[in-house]
Amino acid sequence: MLSRKNPVQNQKDLQWQEKVVEVSRVTKVVKGGKKMSFRALVVIGDEKGQVGVGVGKATDVVNAVKKAVVDGKRHLITIPITKDLSIPHVVNGRAGAARVFISPTIAGSGVKAGGSIRTVLELAGIQNILSKQMGSNNLLNNAR
Repeated sequence: MLSRKNPVQNQKDLQWQEKVVEVSRVTKVVKGGKKMSFRALVVIGDEKGQVGVGVGKATDVVNAVKKAVVDGKRHLITIPITKDLSIPHVVNGRAGAARVFISPTIAGSGVKAGGSIRTVLELAGIQNILSKQMGSNNLLNNAR
């Protein structure tokens, strides 16, 4: 539902799709015992080449997801997409101990990726790609 105050801003917000990759319960030991909170990992994208990964922490899941969406919009990157809905060249990425190999494929091959990499690629609008994650199964590092 669009408000009358700023319809342009609301239309920009409507184009983003978001997927929650992981919600984990984390605890912190404090003087009085343990303080429990939730960490949410969210990927947002417009399926036109822009995608962002966000992390949010809060005492309840709903606020953690909201914070993660705001963080994801703050960390947007643009991925070049070819006419075959793939990427132009092979990419080797690294974040922490996680290494990710991403390679373009021919039209019709689909997204061959696992874990959080699949979510990132689908929300970026890539439909023909091959990927391999090596070194770590950490969802956050693989998504980055």
